[in-house]
Formats: sequence, structure tokens, C-alpha cells
Amino acid sequence: MSESTVKVIAEAMLEKKGKDVVSLDLRPIGTAIADWFVVCNADSTTNVNAIADNIEEKMIEKCSRKVVRSQGREHCLWIILDYTDIAAHIFQTEYRNFYRLENLWADADKKEYKDEQE
Repeated sequence: MSESTVKVIAEAMLEKKGKDVVSLDLRPIGTAIADWFVVCNADSTTNVNAIADNIEEKMIEKCSRKVVRSQGREHCLWIILDYTDIAAHIFQTEYRNFYRLENLWADADKKEYKDEQE
């Protein structure tokens, strides 16, 4: 179930022009706060917010799942959408480069997603 849900989130990110979309499978690590992280970035706060909105819409529409909690909407520099087993991270580009979240979980299996129109 989670892998198809991860794909819904990744596709929602790409649909709104999220860049460098990746998923990290954290299940084998065992100490992570979620089973999966799905990460992307965008160049503007407006775009970060639009991506987060689209994820929420697609998760309700395709998976019948509402976000459990979210953080970062007030500034849209880094929005986290928590679906308990999956955490979606939408960064403004400079913040993703600064925090380098993927490096913290470097031993996780990583999958990259591309827009089919590229």
C-alpha cells in the first residue's frame, strides 16, 4: 500500500513542477519517524504552497487519506505533510540545499521520479 501512496505523492509533486523528486525508503533503518520520506523543492514560496495543496488534494482523491498534521505553511520555506507512515517534504530550493535531508538518511534506498514530459 505505501509504495503506491508514495507514487501518488511524487506524481502530485511533479504535476506542480516540483524539482528533484525523490523517495527514501526508511523501513529497513527502523529508527526513522516514518516509513517513507518523499522530497522535492521549488524556487518560490508560491510554488512550494501549490505543491503541498496538490499533494493534499490527490491523497484525498486517490487514496482517501487526509494529512494528519502539517508544518511550515506560515512561511512556505519548508512544508512537511505527515501521513504517519509517509512524510512529504516540500522545500524552497535554497533550504533543501542547506538542510540536505537526503544526506541524513544516506543509507536509505532512494528512488528518483521524473516528469514524463521531460
